[in-house]
Amino acid sequence: MRIATWNINSLRARMDRVVAFLDRHQVDVLALQEIKAKPAQLDLAPLEAAGYEVAAHGLNQWNGVAVISRVGLTDVALQLPDVPTWPEDETGVVEARALGATVGAGSDGGGLRIWSLYVPNGRELDHPHYPYKLRWLDALRAEGARELAADPRSRTVLVGDFNVAPQDDDVWDMAFFEGKTHVTEPERAAFRAVIDAGYADVVRPEHPGPGTYTYWDYQALRFPKKEGMRIDFVLASPAAQEAVTGSFIDREERKGKGASDHAPVVVDLDL
Repeated sequence: MRIATWNINSLRARMDRVVAFLDRHQVDVLALQEIKAKPAQLDLAPLEAAGYEVAAHGLNQWNGVAVISRVGLTDVALQLPDVPTWPEDETGVVEARALGATVGAGSDGGGLRIWSLYVPNGRELDHPHYPYKLRWLDALRAEGARELAADPRSRTVLVGDFNVAPQDDDVWDMAFFEGKTHVTEPERAAFRAVIDAGYADVVRPEHPGPGTYTYWDYQALRFPKKEGMRIDFVLASPAAQEAVTGSFIDREERKGKGASDHAPVVVDLDL
């Protein structure tokens, strides 16, 4: 099974790119982030014509996540349990930042549990969005731990845009990020807590840094200058780790007119 994760930065604007990517790489399951639409606003005909089912979760023109699969799509969950609201007061709502589904299941069960995740950005260190981000990551850690406690052999992957660069070589210049989000110790500790709950980055061993990125800002010619960040990950449970046979980051998808500012991360599994 070939799975991928991609912050698409508007599915409606980049549907043609998604369909072409799925065909070019023969992707079985694609997790998307920042679809930026309610499900009713999406024209899914091109994906359905290509043989894919779609589960999407979006509340407005911001955020939004989806899972696209041609190997079955069941047990869809639209939220992580116990996730904080934004704003974190009586006016807050649970944003559309997580969607879980089981793919590739046979008549006797099995398959792969995949969560498409769009972790809050954090904005600035003194902004209320920063502690919200940390609490959101803790809710992810708790759910990941719960799934493995219920079934230690569960084949689960937590994929998406984590908005954390967990190591110094995951950004092009640490000095540039001084005093900014994504690289602070609390954020990195929250990311490590997800790892410590039983999940591992299955792409880094094959594609180490420095210089291995998944995101390049549209501004200041960051992409041609190779000034990027690695913030998109596939974190796998022990049983899913055992199934991994290869991976790559499709940097070519960051090129050309109308590209997302993220590149897809692709992982192959022998299930």
